[in-house]
Amino acid sequence: MNQSADAQLAVGWERCTWDGADTPMSRRERAVAQGPYLAAVPPAISGMDFDITSAIATEAEDALVEISHFDAELANSLPRADGELAPLAVVLLRTESASSSQIEGVTAGAKALAIATLHESSGQNARMVAANVEAMQRAIDLADDLSTDSILAAHRALMDGQAYAGPGRLRDGQVWIGGGPTPHTATFVPPRYERVPALMEDLVAFCNRTDIPVLTQVSIAHAQFETIHPFNDGNGRTGRTLVHAMLRRSGVTRRLTVPVSAGLLTDTEAYFAALGSYRDGDPAPIITQFSRASFAAVGNGRHLVTDLTEIYADWQQDLPSRQGSAARRLLPHLLSQPAVAVKHIQQHLEVSQPAAQRAVDQLVEAGILKQISTGKRDRVWIAREVITALDNFATRSGRRG
Repeated sequence: MNQSADAQLAVGWERCTWDGADTPMSRRERAVAQGPYLAAVPPAISGMDFDITSAIATEAEDALVEISHFDAELANSLPRADGELAPLAVVLLRTESASSSQIEGVTAGAKALAIATLHESSGQNARMVAANVEAMQRAIDLADDLSTDSILAAHRALMDGQAYAGPGRLRDGQVWIGGGPTPHTATFVPPRYERVPALMEDLVAFCNRTDIPVLTQVSIAHAQFETIHPFNDGNGRTGRTLVHAMLRRSGVTRRLTVPVSAGLLTDTEAYFAALGSYRDGDPAPIITQFSRASFAAVGNGRHLVTDLTEIYADWQQDLPSRQGSAARRLLPHLLSQPAVAVKHIQQHLEVSQPAAQRAVDQLVEAGILKQISTGKRDRVWIAREVITALDNFATRSGRRG
């Protein structure tokens, strides 16, 4: 990007009055929190031109091709459910959601997430990651109508039940990143809330442009979203759902959610540094981070596909029940939902309680399912091999469970 464009993209700053006199803090913190603070004034980008070097543009284009190839490969991988590529699509959606949450410090292993998806007893982190799955799906479903309202809908799904975050509403106060109880010593102070609605409309207009290479556009849109920081909480995770909505809208992905966040996890320090560089006027590092994350995500995703394909083939050999039985019909579902309960199976397969229990018994006898809860009521079984494959995926991406 040339020097004049750098200056054009860099955020400006404005002096703001701090009205948090009643905020509890130490004497040292209060001494620092005197007088005005500086809040960012991001530029409008909807009509901006971006001069990206050929090397960075080529790497981004190569990454985009790799994503598209990976998406197309799914047509010949893993069993289909009801004519769709549901199992793997759901698996990748959940792994991406878990990785996106991990970047924000919210961790949940595959077992906890699978149980949370059943709406059974689970930890808070697992429930938060499960909400992120729903938010990401909501954003992808609304990809053809990319607007402030669709972004608000994704945030509403993500932060449902967390009143402090104002689910589905733009913030109405100042927020800041790092630095203690006031914005005076923050790492970054996003714009005043009064600027947010107009900035979001400008961002949406930028997202709907068709004259910018897709991954370059996605990277810049994500960085601009994080700079605006439009919500009280959940900005990082909502901003990464925007990535997938844009990839789906552009036609790069048609079947799945490429786990780009898992790729970003391999070097989160570089990711956050790239956001800082963007705010200083240089979009090259964030484009590079998304390109590298895409390559890493596709490689890791292919590894996961291989693992799950081998697991499914072994299951087919190990399960003696006939074709069309409830137990065999449940196998594809276990790839995407490796924790099940009898009631869940009844609803998914539309079978009676005895038929669902019989399917569980056959799968337990074949070594495919293992009961993890005690007692005779509200029992839960897991497909341990799938849990292991998903946890291995997390380990390769640097995510902890």
